[in-house]
Amino acid sequence: MTILDFHTHHPDATTALIAVDPRQFAPQPGLWYSVGYHPWHNIDTLTDTDYETLRACSRHPQVIAIGETGIDRTRGAALDVQAEAFVRHLQLAHESGLPVVVHNVKATQDILSVRRQARLDEVTLAIHGMRANGHVARTLLDAGCYLSFGPKFNPEALRITPPDRLLVETDDSTMSISEVVERVALALHLTPEQITETAAGNAQRLLSHSL
Repeated sequence: MTILDFHTHHPDATTALIAVDPRQFAPQPGLWYSVGYHPWHNIDTLTDTDYETLRACSRHPQVIAIGETGIDRTRGAALDVQAEAFVRHLQLAHESGLPVVVHNVKATQDILSVRRQARLDEVTLAIHGMRANGHVARTLLDAGCYLSFGPKFNPEALRITPPDRLLVETDDSTMSISEVVERVALALHLTPEQITETAAGNAQRLLSHSL
């Protein structure tokens, strides 16, 4: 397994972790997936059947993470509904031994509190699309999270992220992963080759236990 792009919605991406809604899961040979219900997408209508679909998808050999899931204070269902859905994803991740790709918009304390209250602190979280400042980054890092940086990021947050917690991604951008790597490398005064080796190695370590 070689994954550099830790989170993308492009369905034909290679060397990437492709995020899909379980109801649209149609794995293609040689590709890798995370499955989850995005907090924007009518999660207040999810049924037990939908969560069984998620559980079934999580058992597929090409699924190596849960998500994206999470909490967004600016959009989506009521916060208690988002929190409940997040817990369901965390529980499945705990059962299956998979890490979780997290959508976090102004909800860092909510996300960490929900994980703590559910007694699921051992579930590894990777915060995708990390744009928040250094203070938020430090809070997440202290909680054991990985941070995944895309085309837009806060340079301070990037600089304080330890090399062994750094991931890179394209999300839904038209930018290539190599362009993202170049931006991250420039901000850190490193070479693209160094960022590629670091980020791919971290993704391998985080995801390989599920293979």
